[in-house]
Amino acid sequence: MGDPVLDHLRLIRTPGVGPVTYRQLIARFADPAAALAALPMLARRGGGQAPRIPDPAVVAQEIATVDRLGARHLFLGDPDYPPLLAELDSAPPVLIVRGDIALARRACVAIVGARNASAAACRFARGLAHDLAAEGVTIVSGLARGIDTAAHAGAMPHTIGVIASGIDIAFPPENAALQESVAERSLLIAEQPPGAQPLARHFPSRNRIIAALAIGTVVVEAAPRSGSLITARLANEAGREVMAVPGSPLDPRAQGCNLLIREGATLIQTAADVLEQIRPIDPRSVRAPALPFEAPPPADASDRERARVTALLGPVPVPVDELIRQSDLAPAVVQTILLELELAGRLERHAGGRVSG
Repeated sequence: MGDPVLDHLRLIRTPGVGPVTYRQLIARFADPAAALAALPMLARRGGGQAPRIPDPAVVAQEIATVDRLGARHLFLGDPDYPPLLAELDSAPPVLIVRGDIALARRACVAIVGARNASAAACRFARGLAHDLAAEGVTIVSGLARGIDTAAHAGAMPHTIGVIASGIDIAFPPENAALQESVAERSLLIAEQPPGAQPLARHFPSRNRIIAALAIGTVVVEAAPRSGSLITARLANEAGREVMAVPGSPLDPRAQGCNLLIREGATLIQTAADVLEQIRPIDPRSVRAPALPFEAPPPADASDRERARVTALLGPVPVPVDELIRQSDLAPAVVQTILLELELAGRLERHAGGRVSG
């Protein structure tokens, strides 16, 4: 009999197995070892090569490295897994955490903003984080320069840092001391395995974790095209509060916040404004375990049905619900076909339950 932890991690680290596919595989096969054994067959049905499943020794080395770093793996479904994050259909199947995981079970607010933030904005973010932490709120941010750094510093030790690299990689390098302080005194979270560099594609994934951990997200300063606005959009898609601090129309760094307010985000000037937005929410929502994700019952698909779904896919992301409607197939059949295509490397999943081929 295999090691369930090892098998779960091998499944998660297999190319083509994203968060949604992982949940569907576990729902279908229950046992991760059975899911691993089925991957070659599923990929062939999707028209691709069998994915390269990591060697057990490689995954065992990752487990040993995480332990040596004073961190641990936290799997989706574990009692300590952050409940609000678990509500996402794209919730990470595994997190690597260092520090006090209880911070993620308190009421959390994300504070994000520009890396090249003004001195006034940094001072505001630091003060806002400090005042919210004094009221028992955990502050979540991304350990980047500027607003993130100010928010962590103001909230310490009531803060969570979510990084786009491995738990052992500090980015930016000048925040290495701050990252270590967050890990020792607060909570540090990484989705990537140890040694992973902070590649550009990892940051949107990091941002979805920041948005999903929190009841609401406050944007302090942001350009119209920035990662902070991506975090705000992801928070909105997750049904969380989006708040923004207004700024001068003459400052390009304030344009993103002013745009958010124009589009309906709550205008924030004090910690009391933030508390007013989050406190009407039932506190049990941050303490009670989230309802488990329920994948549709597994259903095999015919070649004709695969061809019908594949023909509807293109380079432009489309909602899965739209594929179900246009294909006129059962949701379980469509989900099975999408799973096969993803394992075959012929499908890409996007935020908001959209896919492209």
